[in-house]
Amino acid sequence: MAVITLPYKYLERLTRTDRKTILDKVAFIGSDVERIEEDHADVEFFPDRPDLFSPEGVARAMRGYLGIETGLPVYSVKPSGISLTIDPKLADIRPVLGAAVIRGVDFDDESIMSIMSLQESLHWAVGRGRSKVAIGIHDLDTVTQPFHYIASPRSRKFIPLDYTEGMTMDEILEKHPKGRDYAKIVKDFTLFPLIVDSHDHVLSFPPIINGERTRVTIDTKNILLDTTGTDQRAVSVAVNIICTAMAEAGASIESVEIGGVQTPTLAPVERIVSVQECSRLLGIDLTPATMASLLEKMRFGARPSGDDRVNVQVPCYRADIMHDWDLFEDVAIAYGYDKIQDLPPDTFTVGKPHPVQVRAALVREAFCGLGYLEVMPFTLTSGDVLYKKMQRMDCPGALHVMHPISIENTVVRTDLLPLLLEFLTMNRHRELPQRLFTVGDVVNSCLTYQQAAGVSTHRDADFSEAYASADAVLHELSLGYTVKESADPAFIDGRRGDIIVAGKKAGVFGEIHPAVLNAFDLDHSVAAFEIDLRSVWGSAGIQDIP
Repeated sequence: MAVITLPYKYLERLTRTDRKTILDKVAFIGSDVERIEEDHADVEFFPDRPDLFSPEGVARAMRGYLGIETGLPVYSVKPSGISLTIDPKLADIRPVLGAAVIRGVDFDDESIMSIMSLQESLHWAVGRGRSKVAIGIHDLDTVTQPFHYIASPRSRKFIPLDYTEGMTMDEILEKHPKGRDYAKIVKDFTLFPLIVDSHDHVLSFPPIINGERTRVTIDTKNILLDTTGTDQRAVSVAVNIICTAMAEAGASIESVEIGGVQTPTLAPVERIVSVQECSRLLGIDLTPATMASLLEKMRFGARPSGDDRVNVQVPCYRADIMHDWDLFEDVAIAYGYDKIQDLPPDTFTVGKPHPVQVRAALVREAFCGLGYLEVMPFTLTSGDVLYKKMQRMDCPGALHVMHPISIENTVVRTDLLPLLLEFLTMNRHRELPQRLFTVGDVVNSCLTYQQAAGVSTHRDADFSEAYASADAVLHELSLGYTVKESADPAFIDGRRGDIIVAGKKAGVFGEIHPAVLNAFDLDHSVAAFEIDLRSVWGSAGIQDIP
């Protein structure tokens, strides 16, 4: 979550009230006050509200919540006469561009720190570490329009921010701190994105670094905002949040022509919501007029429409409003959670553990009795970990993530043992022996069931230890089984065995193959076993084992 610094004097000026009132009420809009210092407070906000990642955004919200200024903030936008062209070669590199001109800026130490902090917070919350969105803020008076967003050769030289000598873009990736931090985003492209002015002066090398020429200082009066990325909605959100924050500080906003379109518009989005549905979900009686008043307190435009409808205008900076229920949450915040009466349910029941959890607890007790420590791997992993590193065939029933956020999270786990080996990799610096286990859900062919796995690593870990540990766990679970020679390629041939329950394979144990150890960068032998817990749950579960 984002921690925002709120300087008292600046915040009081923007909010038009005193710091005590603000600090007493700011938690009610969805925040946590981390620290209260002599001249500022540090406040934490959830990442779904990036519009609150600046003193300007907090002041706007607090004026509404405190009743100082309610309803929809209106931001006028006029054309700047400035244009920005996009090079077609950027289509497969970083194709999306947003921009705006911000005039009449009156910076002091607090406000300039605010805009820079907002920029970095948006890089994290909206931009996914600049890979999805990167923001450039430039002194407009140091460059000349029109501007061009081009795909440049990597050998192009310019002076990056905080440096005095020119560097090629390849050198920036190698030597500049920001270049080293974000090189992974662009290093594989043959051409690099670059924003230049009409005299070919470099404004920005997105998403890496701005040019020193357009450095923003306390004397800057006019700003050119550029926002590049791979997602149109995310780029627009970043532009809208920065422009409206600067407008709250007294600046005027002008649009830039990109591909024949003026951007941004800062126009609200209209929705129609049901009063009855909101009342039912919140458990409070509302009328259209009351609901509209509460929404205006949260800085929405709202007016009653009939007996059960409210027309709502959602501000351009509220990127978190994706469903009617998001608006209902703001109604509850404005109403006050402390005013909602807590009532016991009409039907009272006593809960009890699910049978699966009861049986899983027995498995945990057995592992702990052998000196194993429990870990909890993530549910999402990758085929590289589950199959390639384990020398196993891909599982045809694996459930893949349609739009993964990274290559490490592309599939729901079908086995637990590979994830334990990952844990051993992360704990190579710890003392030996290490004995770990996990119990949890796996998914195969859209069927969810439970497995358990254990690993032991030290200099003398071998097949005998794996067999003994598996036998002890199965004995504690009162599970009759037999063993036959296994063909699992994750284990050493001749030092592996399949666990057979009621004629079906229910698990495997043995000594991990050296090639698997190398794939996980492990230096010591590993004794391991895994069990399909459907074999423990009874005859019905055994029949389900393929």
